[in-house]
Amino acid sequence: MLRCSLIVLIQSCREKHLMNAIQPSASNGPRYDLATMSFHWATAVLVVTLFATAQIWSFLAKGTPLRHNLQGLHISLGILLTAAIVGRLLWRLTRGRRLASHQGMAGLAAKAGHVLLYALLLTQIVLGFMFRWAQGESFDFFGLFAVPALMAPNPDWKHTLGGLHENVAWALIILSGLHACVALLHHWWLKDGVLLRMIPENR
Repeated sequence: MLRCSLIVLIQSCREKHLMNAIQPSASNGPRYDLATMSFHWATAVLVVTLFATAQIWSFLAKGTPLRHNLQGLHISLGILLTAAIVGRLLWRLTRGRRLASHQGMAGLAAKAGHVLLYALLLTQIVLGFMFRWAQGESFDFFGLFAVPALMAPNPDWKHTLGGLHENVAWALIILSGLHACVALLHHWWLKDGVLLRMIPENR
C-alpha cells in the first residue's frame, strides 16, 4: 500500500514538473510590435512632460523668460503628441498587432479604460489647439514652422477653453496614473505578463 502511494506521488510530481516545463512563462508570452510599443511609451512620456511644464510655469511670474520658454516647449510637445496619437491610431487600425484581452469584467474594464484614455487625449489635443487660437498668439513647432489659425481670436472663449484644457489635463493624468498602477498590479501581483506585452524582449 505504501509502495503504491509512493509510486502515485512520484508520478504526480513528474507530471506537474512536465506541465511546468512545457507551459510558456509570462516573460515568453505574446508582445505588441515595436511600432505600437514606441507609440505607447512616446505618448506616456509626452503626457507627463506636458503636464509637468504646465504645472511649473503656473508658479512663475508672467513675462519671465523661463515661463515663456516652457510655454513654447509645451506647445511644440503638444503638436508632437498630436502626431503620435494620429500615428498610433492609424497604425492600430491598419498594421498594428492586436493581442487577446482578458475575459469578463476585467476585459470590459480594460477596454473601457483604453477608450476613455483615447477620448481624453483627443479632447485635450482639440482643446489645446482651440485655446491657442482663441488667445491669438503665435503657434509654432520648435520654431520650424507655424500652425495656421483655424479660428479668430476670441477673449471670451479663451477663458472657457483654458479652464476646460486644465480640467481635462488633470483627468488625463489621474487616469494615466491609474492605468500605470493596474499595469504594475498585473506585473507584480498577478504575474500574467500584461505589462511585458509593451516591453521589448531581451535577446
